Amino acid sequence: MDRSIVHMDLDSFFVSVELLRRPELRGKPIIIGGSSERGVVASCSYEARKFGVRSAMSSQKAKKLCPDAIFVRGDMNEYIKYSKLIRQIIHDKAPLYQQASIDEFYLDISGMDRFFGIVKWTTELRETIIKESGLPISCGLSVNKIVSKIATGLSKPNGFLYVPAGTEKEFLAPLPIEKIPMVGKKTTEILHNAGIFDIGTLSNTPVLTIEKLLGKHGAGLWMRANGIDHTPIEPYSERKSISTETTFPEDSKDQAMMRTILLKMVEEVCFTLRQKKFMTGCLTVKIKYANFEKETKQCTFSYTSSDAVLMEKITALFDSLYNKQKYVRLIGVRLSNLVHGNYQASLFETPEKTHNLYTALDKIRVKYGQDAVQRALGKSNRRK
Repeated sequence: MDRSIVHMDLDSFFVSVELLRRPELRGKPIIIGGSSERGVVASCSYEARKFGVRSAMSSQKAKKLCPDAIFVRGDMNEYIKYSKLIRQIIHDKAPLYQQASIDEFYLDISGMDRFFGIVKWTTELRETIIKESGLPISCGLSVNKIVSKIATGLSKPNGFLYVPAGTEKEFLAPLPIEKIPMVGKKTTEILHNAGIFDIGTLSNTPVLTIEKLLGKHGAGLWMRANGIDHTPIEPYSERKSISTETTFPEDSKDQAMMRTILLKMVEEVCFTLRQKKFMTGCLTVKIKYANFEKETKQCTFSYTSSDAVLMEKITALFDSLYNKQKYVRLIGVRLSNLVHGNYQASLFETPEKTHNLYTALDKIRVKYGQDAVQRALGKSNRRK
């Protein structure tokens, strides 16, 4: 039996929420993010995109492209509130769903055609979301996640596109290869140099040829070009926390060493946070002394997934908690009050160079393992 998979994506989510709060900005070029010299564009309206403004672009470049743009500082707490509202509506209607990010959802409605028309059901759900939230949302419906996601992209803004079972290859064929999710500049350049510009040409090229061009990822891309994707919907679950801790070989009073290890722990848990597409609103530091006495201290803040923000907070927490007269046996870090979000949100508080650095480091860790890149430790700060 063919699956029926819906992909839903809130259009320019951050901008759309701001327009609900400030309707006088409707129709104007809006940029969500910092306007300082080191600021970065987190999101922008369609009016700003017409000038070439894009997410993750430096604010200075965005100003040059669109001098009349209106910069708005993001309010992550407000965006989380609307994300939860949308999720609750979907939760009440859909038999199985996955929240992929703060503004993106997959729904598995396979078998529902026996009771409802899947197109009618999807249309009614979309209309309910728009009515109850006031936000525009686009969606695609097909037999799998990849085709539905591409269909959503083509239906924007605020549209719905259905790809009937058996027409996936025909639907994809005329589209440029860049429409396939996760096809970046490097892959695009390689395929263009080989004379492959559209998905139809890619799908009709022998898979062995694609593997020679792109290596081990070639077969997967060839399958997506042919509209084949068996990736399941991962049921939504409310993850409570992400944590890590270290027990020292010997009890210690070396504060510099402990601070350095805490910073490394923050890097580790933040990497996990971003890979799982979460943000955190609470940071806890844990200390266990040589006599096994345990103390913790936490702080709350606006949701983030930024190393830089949490590194600053963990040092202050540790310094205010640690009893300098005692030897320490164990230290730990925990992120809680988690919500679904994406790395784009960290652009609110992270300068462009820092953002680009952490993005590059994450890519290295994904490819070569989490220990491939580590914070440098001074001689006096290394573990014994």
